[in-house]
Amino acid sequence: MIGYSVGMVEANKEASIKNLGVRLGRMCIKQGIPVAVVAKHCKVSRTAVYNWFRGTAQPKKSKEPAIHQLLGSVQ
Repeated sequence: MIGYSVGMVEANKEASIKNLGVRLGRMCIKQGIPVAVVAKHCKVSRTAVYNWFRGTAQPKKSKEPAIHQLLGSVQ
């Protein structure tokens, strides 16, 4: 959980695991992967990544390959 606020962690836990961004968030929180790293890899803003992690926004289809690459590289 290092680097993530309690509010972010709670929002991620409460969000639906069916959401790809939420799944990515759970992995990043567990592994301590910074939002900035995800944002750079996916070529989006940190705000977008935070919204994915909270489940308040869905990643665009064009970002899914980069997200799956991150998910696969850590699991």
